[in-house]
Amino acid sequence: MTVATPRFVTGSLMRHVVVMAGTGAIGLVAIFAVDLINLLYISMLGEQAIAAAVGFAGVVGFFMLSLFIGLLIGVTATVSRTLGAGQMLEARALATSSLVLVAAIAALVSGLTLVFLEPLLHLLGARDRILELAQRFLHISLPSTVMLGVGMVCSALLRSVGDARRAMMVTLLPAVVTAVLDPLFIFVFELGLDGAAIVVVIARTVLVSVGLYGAWHVHHLLARFDSSRLRADARLLSVVAGPAVLTNLATPVAAAFVTHSVAAFGVSAVAGQATIERLTPVAFGLIYSLSGAVGPVFAQNLGAKRFDRVRDSLRASLVFMVGSVALAWLLLALLQGPLIRVFSLDGLAAQMVHAFCSWLAASFFFMGALFVANAAFNNLGRPLWSTGFNWARATLGTIPFAWWGSHYGPVQVLVGQAVGAAIFGSLALACAFWLTRSLGEPGR
Repeated sequence: MTVATPRFVTGSLMRHVVVMAGTGAIGLVAIFAVDLINLLYISMLGEQAIAAAVGFAGVVGFFMLSLFIGLLIGVTATVSRTLGAGQMLEARALATSSLVLVAAIAALVSGLTLVFLEPLLHLLGARDRILELAQRFLHISLPSTVMLGVGMVCSALLRSVGDARRAMMVTLLPAVVTAVLDPLFIFVFELGLDGAAIVVVIARTVLVSVGLYGAWHVHHLLARFDSSRLRADARLLSVVAGPAVLTNLATPVAAAFVTHSVAAFGVSAVAGQATIERLTPVAFGLIYSLSGAVGPVFAQNLGAKRFDRVRDSLRASLVFMVGSVALAWLLLALLQGPLIRVFSLDGLAAQMVHAFCSWLAASFFFMGALFVANAAFNNLGRPLWSTGFNWARATLGTIPFAWWGSHYGPVQVLVGQAVGAAIFGSLALACAFWLTRSLGEPGR
């Protein structure tokens, strides 16, 4: 058995946060980079309708990815807490049950999405040829989401035992495969949009293979499946995973409303929104990874009753977030010109990317505050708080402001989205600090 004793209950918390969030970001960015690379090569075909179709398909894919991120947050928190308490056999059984449950959920959701795909895309604003192209892309790529879900859970299990490097490789290698194969399938084999979708399937096959090898063969984290305990394990995992899923689904719901609002301004605006939606998780991958990646740091110290280290973990995560956002914003501002050119953007699309890179990216200080708060809520026994704040941002903090912006232009829609992030990110962080201060008090 290669699993070591819990490693986050001792040592520098800032170092743990940097290593886990840094390697977690590389892994998470690698997943989003697949979409960004696809859009980059597809934009080279010189047809904005294809880029817009990929944008609509990306919103559907974002729902799937958000579902899996919520599930892996629950897996990471539950398994890490069990490891922190020294219950290795129980942790292995939980890991196996979580893998089976996620595979079943992924199969069900992807199947239902395929059945209702046309009305879903139509609801988002896709029409005519763009609708047909988006459907074609998703008919090829959607069934492979089962492999994406299983692979991501394997990555979460590896993070739970502190193997950040191997967890990173689970999603990094598929991104490398995508970068190599995309130009071959899109241009050399002349498959265009279909080629990009086929590469997505190949990349996800690599992802699940690497993940299962690390979790099963290297760390022996998967016990023999016991169907008799599946229902009990499902209830245990759902305590965190259920609210985490609801929390994470708030983000694509907000993105869907923004995409729908932007679609009224034409194909160019949709192409610009598609580019921004793929740039943000890559540019701000460090903070996107915080909720899941630093979860084991919170959870292991909570399991060990090291409440002082839990409080310090929150502060370290916040400092790390501020530095990460500042660096990403600077890079986007400096590179906005090349980005607009490489993605072949003009008109409204270029205006939107310019506004985002120049000043709207600052809203991610508040989005980062929300992600830091989510990590605390999900791993300190208050997952419903995370759900509440995220849905408040996605509804009260997005719909009225984006609706106001839709009367003026697509950039104003993005401004409205940023205002909501500022309000609810600030409130969530204040509650997270209150929660960590109250740990260890009688009745808490």
